[in-house]
Amino acid sequence: MTSPGRTVLITGASSGIGRATALQLAEEGADLVLLARSRETLDAVSEECEALGARTLVTVADVGEPESLAAAFRDAEEEFGPLDGVVHSAAVLAYGRFEDVPAEVFDAAIHTTLTGTANVARESLQSFATSGGGSLVVIGSLLGKISTPFMSSYVTAKWGVHGLVRTLQIEARSTPGIDISLVWPGGVDTPVYLQAGTYLERHGRPPPPVDPPEKVARAVVRALDRPQREVSVGLANHLVVTGFRAVPAVFDAIVTPLMRVGGLSREEVENSPGNVLSPVTEGEAVHGRWGRHWMRGATLAGAALGAGAGIVRTVNPRRS
Repeated sequence: MTSPGRTVLITGASSGIGRATALQLAEEGADLVLLARSRETLDAVSEECEALGARTLVTVADVGEPESLAAAFRDAEEEFGPLDGVVHSAAVLAYGRFEDVPAEVFDAAIHTTLTGTANVARESLQSFATSGGGSLVVIGSLLGKISTPFMSSYVTAKWGVHGLVRTLQIEARSTPGIDISLVWPGGVDTPVYLQAGTYLERHGRPPPPVDPPEKVARAVVRALDRPQREVSVGLANHLVVTGFRAVPAVFDAIVTPLMRVGGLSREEVENSPGNVLSPVTEGEAVHGRWGRHWMRGATLAGAALGAGAGIVRTVNPRRS
C-alpha cells in the first residue's frame, strides 16, 4: 500500500487509467498532483479525490510542451514538497491507414505520446535526483510489443516508449533510489478509443479481453512501491506477443480481419482528429463502454497465435 502522505504526480489524470490511479491513490492517503490538458475535468477529478480524503493540486499542462510541464513540476514541489512518485499515463492516437492520417495529426500523436514520455521522464529524473530518489511508472501497451493495422501513430509511439523505458532502466542502475517501471496493458475499458482521432469513419474499441482500468491502476500502484522492470496486464498479452514473434506470417495474415472484427466499432462516424490536437472534455471519464463480453474473441485469437507458435517450435525447436 502506498504510504500515507506520499506525493504522486499523475499525467493523463483526467480520464481512463490515469484517473483510476488517482482515485486508488486517494483512497490510500497520497497527496496527488493531477496533470492533464482539461481544467474542467481535472477540477471534477480533484473533487472526487478530495472526497476520499486526499489533498490535491490541479496542474493544467501538455506533456508535449516542456515549459508548461516544467512549471507543473515546480508547482507540485512548492505545494507538497519533493515528489515520491510519478505515474505517466497521458497518450493520444489516431486510427486510419498510415497514408490516410493527416501528417499534422500523425506527428502530433507521436509528439504527445513519445516525446511527451521523454519530457515527463526528464522532469521526473531531475526531480528525483534533487530529492534523493523516487519511482516513475510509465504506462506502455501491448502495442509497444506488436503491430496492428490502422494504429500506426500509436504503435510507433509505444514501441518508442518501451525502448526509452528500457534504456532508462539500464541507466538507473547507477542511480540508487531511482526506480522505473513499465506497465503494459492490453484492451482496457476506457474512453480513449472514442476520444481518439479517426480516418476510417469508425471509432476504435478495445480488443478483447477487456480489463477494467482499476485493474491496471492496481498494478501501477503496486509498481510505485515494488518497482518491476515490466508488468503485463491482460490475459492474452503474452499469447499475442508469442504469435507476433514466433509465427509472423500467421500473425500478419489474421491480424487485419481480427482488427476489423474486434478492434473497430460498427457504427459510422465522421473523420476527425479527436483529442489529438486539443482536449475533448466530453466523454472524459474512468470507464468507456466495453467490458468482459469481448473475452471470447481474444481467447480464440490468442489460442490461434499460441497454437501456431507451438507448431513452429515442434517442427523446428531452435527457431525463436
